[in-house]
Amino acid sequence: MKKIFLLSLLLISALCTSQTYVKVNALTTLLTVPNVAIETSIGHKSTFQFDILGSPWKSVNGKPREFYTFIPEYRYHFQEKYNGFYAGAHIGLTLYNFQKWNYLNTDLYEKGLGYVVGATIGYQKKINDRFMLDCFLGAGNHQGFYHGYNISTGERYEKAKNWNKSGEWIPYRGGVMISYKIN
Repeated sequence: MKKIFLLSLLLISALCTSQTYVKVNALTTLLTVPNVAIETSIGHKSTFQFDILGSPWKSVNGKPREFYTFIPEYRYHFQEKYNGFYAGAHIGLTLYNFQKWNYLNTDLYEKGLGYVVGATIGYQKKINDRFMLDCFLGAGNHQGFYHGYNISTGERYEKAKNWNKSGEWIPYRGGVMISYKIN
């Protein structure tokens, strides 16, 4: 409990004393899959971003499309922070009730959790003192632990004793974040 309190206190003090932006991804939001983030300065050319991407859609055309990702990321800025190219590294968590891309023409879907390990490249451009655009693309490895179900019967289609597992290298982040400086 003390560690959580100290970590929270450290995070709050960092947010209060450094440049911090709140962000929304324009592209994913237009697709009704909101992606929000907060990015704050942690060093001369370093920032920390935490973002959440969520598709709250329990069903689209009878197929499950619900997923959430939580990604903390370290970013190194090659020029100045919040203006120019950067590269980031992250490890994140995924939760999903979703039909994978290779099962789109079937009644099969997966429900589970996983983690991602990957990298992001991007470019940030200041518009004025308060607003900035952040264009980015990220990819990496996703390791999933799930149960596979048939939509029609509700029964499991795979015979894994505990969790079925899968992993793949995929692009899973991207867009244009509209960013607002809060301090």
